[in-house]
Amino acid sequence: MRISEVTIDVRDCRKAAEFYGSTMGLPVARTPGAATVTVGRTTLILRENADAQGCHHLAFTIPSNKFAASKHWVSQRTEVMSLRGEDEFEYAAGWNARSLYFPGPEGTVLEFIIRRDLDNAAAGAFRPHDLECISEVGVAVPDVLSTVEVLSTRAGIEPYGLTPRDRFSPVGTIDGLIILVTPDRPWFPAETLLSGQSRILIEATDARRGSYPLGEYSTLTVS
Repeated sequence: MRISEVTIDVRDCRKAAEFYGSTMGLPVARTPGAATVTVGRTTLILRENADAQGCHHLAFTIPSNKFAASKHWVSQRTEVMSLRGEDEFEYAAGWNARSLYFPGPEGTVLEFIIRRDLDNAAAGAFRPHDLECISEVGVAVPDVLSTVEVLSTRAGIEPYGLTPRDRFSPVGTIDGLIILVTPDRPWFPAETLLSGQSRILIEATDARRGSYPLGEYSTLTVS
């Protein structure tokens, strides 16, 4: 699965757009009540909603040889998040990846991730154009396991990296994952930034075409 577009609700679109544009250096186009951010091959749409609930999680795939450079780049612009003294996180057992995290607007937990199974090393210093795509979107749903079942049987989108759990289950592929969690679950590595059932619209390719509910408010559309 490849994620082509993600729409999320934010309480203050102007401030959120300023973060992605000024802090992260990404192309941003503003319209009344919304903003469009270009993240490599993925489009991120910020839609203003004063009643938006919870915190978001988005991960960006970066070149496999630029982890250290990306960490330095982030540290010049915002904090690198840590947990129990660690600020780099290694994932083996089906993931073969390494991540760092940093805070985005309105409590969003953002992630840079290298996926060693991708042949995507790149030359030069780390720059915003090295963000290849949004490769993970966190979505809170009331029943994680039933949502996994729907996506598996109807869309052909299978669990990824681990056996599905009732509070946390990634589904998709190395190119694009939906991280299904229960509401009010902390987004790793934060302990106080909690998921919430908010409206998230995901458009993707490379799976069975159709529209699939993700809880009460969110939808995955595969074209």
